Amino acid sequence: MRHALSFTLALLALAGASTGGAAAPAQAASAPAYVTAAIADPARPKEDRADDVARAPADTLVFAGVQPGMVVGELFPGGGYFTRLIGDVVGPKGKVLGLENAGWKDAVEADRKLLAEPRRGNVSLDVAPFGQFKLAENVDLFWITQNYHDLHIAKYGAVDIADFNRRVFAALKPGGIYMIIDHQAAPDLTEADIAKLHRIEKAQVIAEVTAAGFRLAGEGRLLAHADDDHSKSIFDPGMHGHTDQYALKFVRP
Repeated sequence: MRHALSFTLALLALAGASTGGAAAPAQAASAPAYVTAAIADPARPKEDRADDVARAPADTLVFAGVQPGMVVGELFPGGGYFTRLIGDVVGPKGKVLGLENAGWKDAVEADRKLLAEPRRGNVSLDVAPFGQFKLAENVDLFWITQNYHDLHIAKYGAVDIADFNRRVFAALKPGGIYMIIDHQAAPDLTEADIAKLHRIEKAQVIAEVTAAGFRLAGEGRLLAHADDDHSKSIFDPGMHGHTDQYALKFVRP
């Protein structure tokens, strides 16, 4: 399914995204019915529901432009918080192609449990070495939430980030969306700093992704926390749900 640019721009306005100044994010009440229905799905695990306040799922799905019938590639589902939601939104005519790191055994096990749940027939899983992925078809949306920084952490595996982003570009249909949410960092972090803090500066992500040929279509402050100390690891006590996060939406021309 070709992603219509006009519809993308409409969703950016709805989500309060901009490529310039800040704007108010979309609220759950303004989300399409297929988004609110996915969030209200009684089959969602209790722990997923408990995480909703910290992860703003309605705003995030609207900002990304997830729609019924889409084919979505999701890097590192990690047990499926967003996988379930995306799968419900894209519905039986859409697909979620999960791409997990073979080295993260707990995540692989959690993903496979998700596949065994009822009504997950539109979700598949490919397990590959870190930073590698295979997609059986081109996708409308390539999705990474809170894990782009991991691609810079050498202990997980060596990743040529320029090559990785070029492969994402090639995996997307023309007009397709590359969606990244991550934890904001102070400027000029080294790779060692990224590995220690599990953060990456927004400007660095934009520079890396646009170098692969993408156009930045929007920035969302869906999970902004102005009082976050960017010098702290995201795993420090009390940080869960309180890190300053940015959402970036890129388009393959």
